[in-house]
Amino acid sequence: MTFADEVGPGLTGIEQLRALIANGVQPPIGQTMEFDLVSIDKGRAVFTGRPTQRVYNPIGSVHGGYAATLLDSACGCAVHSLLKADQAYTTLELKVSYLRAITSETGEVRAEAKVIKMGGRAAFTEATLTDARGTLLATATSTLLVFPR
Repeated sequence: MTFADEVGPGLTGIEQLRALIANGVQPPIGQTMEFDLVSIDKGRAVFTGRPTQRVYNPIGSVHGGYAATLLDSACGCAVHSLLKADQAYTTLELKVSYLRAITSETGEVRAEAKVIKMGGRAAFTEATLTDARGTLLATATSTLLVFPR
């Protein structure tokens, strides 16, 4: 059984995600990396997080994987919001551009994604990661495979 099935079997993607937010349920990746899905609309998703030294790399800044995971999660949930109850998805490709270093002093970050094109088998998204002042930290584009559950 998938996490989405536990939250709401038979629900559409947007219904599942809205249930997560309404019930304060957080998938395991969000718990591990301390970020939350805070807003969902059709074809759009927003996550926030506050990076700490727990996600630092050996050179003393937030590991690029933290930004990539936030951006991938936002892209994925933007697509998830458009799924029928009998559909699922997975990331085929994620391209991240890192524009500024992130540290624990950066404070809260916000990943916003939108679906550019939703096809029958593939979806295309783009996302941004910003700090509280709106400074652009990273961007991403993603291609996702949509398939029957």
